[in-house]
Amino acid sequence: MPRAFSELTFTPAVRVHQERMGSARTYSKFIEDGPQQGHQIGPAEKAFIQARDGFYQSTVSETGWPYVQYRGGQVGFLKVLDPQTIGYADFSGNKQYISRGNLDGNDRIALILMDYANQRRLKILGRVTFTEGETAAASLYPEGAEAPAERAALIRVEALDWNCPRHITPRFTEAELRPHLNALGQQLAQLQAENEKLKQLLTQRS
Repeated sequence: MPRAFSELTFTPAVRVHQERMGSARTYSKFIEDGPQQGHQIGPAEKAFIQARDGFYQSTVSETGWPYVQYRGGQVGFLKVLDPQTIGYADFSGNKQYISRGNLDGNDRIALILMDYANQRRLKILGRVTFTEGETAAASLYPEGAEAPAERAALIRVEALDWNCPRHITPRFTEAELRPHLNALGQQLAQLQAENEKLKQLLTQRS
């Protein structure tokens, strides 16, 4: 677990529970003084982020309630702009603007990016800034976008953490399954063709 992530998440209340449950000693090395780690996007994180077609996003309202939203798009719509910045073109949705309004009062955001097929999960903590307007978002448009975006959303990464894969149930998208389904389809077609040939031979001999 990177130090930057634990520095932000291991609050005094969290540390109390770690002490009570016996895990404080294990995690103490993650909050010791030293060079800050885990606040920049490396090659592995960049590849993972840009291979996703969606992520879970959490914000907090001025009344203190968290709001979790799923944001989806085509693979690569969440872009890595530099080692500490990611961004996406924010298209119009259901017009509730809950996340957008929450971020006006508190720019902190938490993301969870999932790779169910390979049981991998990346957590990101950051701060969001928006630039309103279609022109501002143009450089973040995913390829083939058919509608104009309302704004550009830029997230400055404060910390990130590769999470434990233990309880991630493998799930597969159609795109992930398609090569395997195509191979099975070809095998089935071949078996059906061979079966028809055998039927014809048996008919000829009877």
